[in-house]
Amino acid sequence: MSTDLPHDAAAPDAPAHDNEPHRGGLAQRLNWLRAGVLGANDGIVSVASIVVGVAGATSQSGPILTAGIAGLVGGAISMALGEYVSVSSQSDSERALIAKERQELEQMPEEELEELAGLYRAKGLSEETARQVAVELTQHDALAAHLSAELNIDESDVVSPWHAAAASAAAFTIGAILPLLAILLPPPEWRVPVTFVAVLVALAITGAVSAQIGGSSRFRAMTRVVIGGALALIATYSVGALLGASGVV
Repeated sequence: MSTDLPHDAAAPDAPAHDNEPHRGGLAQRLNWLRAGVLGANDGIVSVASIVVGVAGATSQSGPILTAGIAGLVGGAISMALGEYVSVSSQSDSERALIAKERQELEQMPEEELEELAGLYRAKGLSEETARQVAVELTQHDALAAHLSAELNIDESDVVSPWHAAAASAAAFTIGAILPLLAILLPPPEWRVPVTFVAVLVALAITGAVSAQIGGSSRFRAMTRVVIGGALALIATYSVGALLGASGVV
């Protein structure tokens, strides 16, 4: 029996070692893009709700600006902290799995080779082809082969929690700037209407973009975020107007 890998066995080999990490990296980039859009959406809604609520109680620019900036800074820090904790847990788990796999390869290489061959047999390869694929991948990069086949992890693609936190804070800040400008730049009598329009248009855009990324219906996504944003603005403006009318503010 020849030990040369048959030409048709190259197809199972390529997805296991080369294409899967590429697709995983693409999926991760799309997830980051979706997270960025959602972070901007949160910034828009959160800060718009704050400034519209304050504008319902007072027409003075000082309190509106103070509340808006406080909401922006607090929201950005909160988003960054939440993303840092979440991604830290994920990256710690992935690094622990990588370290465990590396240790197993050092301590019991033959058992790991048989395990890898078994994974390819389970995918439909014959005994001899699965063994040959496992041997060649192990010779090329044993750790990468096992991480891809067993855990769907790429060692070079583990996300940094610091990068995730910075990206989340930046996305929130970018979204929050829009309602701040919309509430402060127009004349006092136009502040709330302009902010309502600007925010709802921005939410429609973020909804369409997130739907495009996720491959879902843009109309439904836009409708959900626009209605939700409108309800938030109406609720906070009503609260501010009631407090202002009662003399509390």
